[in-house]
Amino acid sequence: MASEAVVTLTEANFEAEISSSTVPVIVDFWAEWCGPCRMLGPILDDLAKEQAGKVKIGKVNVDEAPNLSAQFSVRSIPMLVFFKGGKAVESVVGVQSKDALTKRLAALA
Repeated sequence: MASEAVVTLTEANFEAEISSSTVPVIVDFWAEWCGPCRMLGPILDDLAKEQAGKVKIGKVNVDEAPNLSAQFSVRSIPMLVFFKGGKAVESVVGVQSKDALTKRLAALA
């Protein structure tokens, strides 16, 4: 469900994608069957395109990456985890507006 502007993250590539990023990263923990996750997808796609080079957006399918879900204590989805310098600095559960996400990114920059 990721677009060309959004990176599909797996247990195999997660660490490398996060630790190598020179820009803040938003990781969306989601599932195919989750209605709110499907609502958030286009918002993240737009943000990834508009903020290209300023932010990296990745998606983790919780059904395909249970270890990552456990590592970040994902109990409800969609859950967004914000990373800066390879470290998780904030998380938020539920659908977020593009404005709210843009403000959170500005605070991380």
